[in-house]
Amino acid sequence: MDYTSPEFKKWLDKLQQESWQLELIISGFAIYGLLMAYEPLQIKLFKLSLADQELQSNALQLVLICCNILTFNLILHVLLRGLWIGAIGLRYVSGDIDFEKLNYSEKFDSYLKRKVGSFDRYISKLENYCSILFAISFLLIFYITGIFTAFSAFYLCFRLLDSLTFVPENILEILGGFIEILFLLASLFVMIDFFGQGILKKKRWTSKFFFPIYWVFSKITFSFLYRPLAYNFLDNKLGKRVVTLLIPIYIILTLVITSYYKNSGYLSNLNKATPYYADTKNYENEALKDTDFINIASIPSKVIDKNYLKVFMAYGEHIEDFVIEKNESLKSDDNKRGYTTSFLDGVSVAVAEKEVIGEKKQSNLDLYLKTVHQLYSIKIDSLLYASDFVVSRNAKKRLGFETYLNIKNLSDGKHVLTITGPAKENKWNEDSETITKTLVTIPFWYYPD
Repeated sequence: MDYTSPEFKKWLDKLQQESWQLELIISGFAIYGLLMAYEPLQIKLFKLSLADQELQSNALQLVLICCNILTFNLILHVLLRGLWIGAIGLRYVSGDIDFEKLNYSEKFDSYLKRKVGSFDRYISKLENYCSILFAISFLLIFYITGIFTAFSAFYLCFRLLDSLTFVPENILEILGGFIEILFLLASLFVMIDFFGQGILKKKRWTSKFFFPIYWVFSKITFSFLYRPLAYNFLDNKLGKRVVTLLIPIYIILTLVITSYYKNSGYLSNLNKATPYYADTKNYENEALKDTDFINIASIPSKVIDKNYLKVFMAYGEHIEDFVIEKNESLKSDDNKRGYTTSFLDGVSVAVAEKEVIGEKKQSNLDLYLKTVHQLYSIKIDSLLYASDFVVSRNAKKRLGFETYLNIKNLSDGKHVLTITGPAKENKWNEDSETITKTLVTIPFWYYPD
């Protein structure tokens, strides 16, 4: 259809009058789907975080943020639409507001006529707010996605620089610093223009230097998908008012949701890496919920009645980083990590049946495990125990290392198991010094049969 034809205009006019039905249908299905998907997404995010898959976990964190925003906006939209439908039904029964029948004093009568006004005006305002809120819900999702794609492009630039092994390292550092400064400055200008509602596009001299930045960011944020919607909001006072109102509401809701009452000045702030804290996630029989995943290590239960103790240490990519740092001979092209496909590897078996470390070469697995034994030590009450790790999966299919300790000589009562190993002095900085520290502390009670 020709969008300039009168028939198309009439069709749009008719469609926008009946759009509230589509809005309610979409909102209802979307709210149901978002609520059903939220917990599985949280579980997946937790698994990715524990597996040190930073890029994937950041992407999934973005999805969860979008889910929260969309769920809140659509629920608010359904409530306002319900109020709007109720107002229309009441208008059919009662008509407009008859201030004369209310028989209020002149002061209240003049005030209410000025502030409340016509009932039709109230219905019209509700209709406008509902339509704008529904549209802005999806616009905000595109904005958040655009921020993520912009930073992803920045990340990919650095990964590309890392692949240029033929370029001297000092030149790469200078080039990387230049790109970082350039990106941060460009992001700052985009942010100023966004919150200033196009302030850098209005002046002739600012628009000249800002246009190349705008053009680049419009490509990497895929703004062509939502740009007409965004500019349609900017020329509408009510749309800008709703956006201004939603931002503090989001901040207040975040503070309310994350608030909690601290009922103890000692127990609630207890450091979990001590013999005085028994975290249920460290005991396999108590991690019953789908969201209960061990972080570092686990034992079968708090009370051990056998003369042996099973210890499971969860695998994370940081473990393999430390193993390769300790034994560089394990670093080879055949055992590179990252995304792959069975077509490229020439592997025809299912993913679940593959070997977990080094699909092509298993000859280095013995050396790999020996290095793990050297890096990680297990103690019970400061007494060192020899570990003999094997690759395994726990009941929740979590990949890791498993060993069994002979504890028949332990006395009855409470004991404390600790695992020490390498860690970064600053966990946010991969280039920081590697130190040895206590990774987990698990108290247990030994009462043999």
